[in-house]
Amino acid sequence: MVPLAVGIDIGTSGSRAVAMGPDFSITASAAMPLERFGANGRDPAVWWATVEATLHELLSRIDRMAVRAIAVDGTSGTVLPIDDAGRPLADPLMYNDKISDAAILTAIADAAPEASAAHGATSGLAKALRFQRLPGILAVLHQADWIAGQFSGRFDVSDENNSLKTGYDAEARRWPEWIAATGMRMELLPAVVGPGSVTGRLTAAAAGLFGLPRDVAVVAGTTDGCASFLATGAAAAGDGVTALGSSLTIKILSDRPIFAPRYGIYSHRLGDAWLAGGASNTGGKVLAQHFSLARIVELSAAIDPATETGLDYYPLVSPGERFPIADPALQPRLLPRPQSDADHLKAMLEGIAAIEALGYRRLAELGAPRLTSVRSVGGGAANAAWTAIRQRKLGVEFRPALSDEAAAGTSRLALMGAKEAGLL
Repeated sequence: MVPLAVGIDIGTSGSRAVAMGPDFSITASAAMPLERFGANGRDPAVWWATVEATLHELLSRIDRMAVRAIAVDGTSGTVLPIDDAGRPLADPLMYNDKISDAAILTAIADAAPEASAAHGATSGLAKALRFQRLPGILAVLHQADWIAGQFSGRFDVSDENNSLKTGYDAEARRWPEWIAATGMRMELLPAVVGPGSVTGRLTAAAAGLFGLPRDVAVVAGTTDGCASFLATGAAAAGDGVTALGSSLTIKILSDRPIFAPRYGIYSHRLGDAWLAGGASNTGGKVLAQHFSLARIVELSAAIDPATETGLDYYPLVSPGERFPIADPALQPRLLPRPQSDADHLKAMLEGIAAIEALGYRRLAELGAPRLTSVRSVGGGAANAAWTAIRQRKLGVEFRPALSDEAAAGTSRLALMGAKEAGLL
């Protein structure tokens, strides 16, 4: 019997689960939409019902006695308050929810170091400061922490990646003293361990619910973004992953942390390595403003990626850029417009590829390793013409992503934990 590790990804629209063997091969996967279990996608009961159904479906496709470990990833910056039984005391505040309380934001701005990821209205710390006022509160947890707690019964532990936006110091590996200066009750913050660390074993109730052995390890997970990076197989310093979705996001594995708040760059700790990156306002949403998906596919077939249009585009939907140029007033450049739709699309693809290349150069300027390889995920990764343009602009080896499923990255963490526990 080949041992298996299970990774669970809980996102904004649904849950996915992957079973992975020690050689990183995916044995089975399953997915369920949140809407099937309730209309309120921020209801923890809906989260858990979706995860429960997803895991039941996955286990029906494998030998459940082979499962050795489980880990969970969730959306970064989504937090919720709980009581002493692990029950939510209020609706969670999601990753993109903003705190408008000026006193909270000022307290963080005054106390937090410039490089801290706790700055801003959407930070986990801002949400924790708001939640700590609730009567009966025992702790403030992140989404992944709470789901993992359903398996282990522990509602007092988090991982270094989910904790970053709540103010955790990943370099010193502790909650820093300045957090208390914001008025935060430090006893409400969870203990923090590295992703891939064993945090417990299945409770009797969880083992019975899923028909799993009691000794299955529950392993600390990560954020959805970090999990997506791990899923690709990128593992060496200088390995980059570009996500070509509605926006352009790039990440590189680094041997040192890079913190540059001006560019929205923070680093997540992955053992002794660091994952640094940034997100541009360019991306697929600009293309969608001009062409339908079917038209993009049609026009891409007519593009010669080996030649240049000579047009210097900076494709944006509206003024403002955060990375690799930090300029809230930066104007889009989409002129002159060629007569040919194919050339117009090509110029936009060239422009986005140039921004991608500048992004990796910016990270290198700030101390990250020089880019040595790229793996691509997201809808744009399937566009052959765009890939060829990007290869020409970046000048490094393009390697296939082993998976674009965040749950596959979390399975890798579960494997780490299983090995740590001597279960493999």
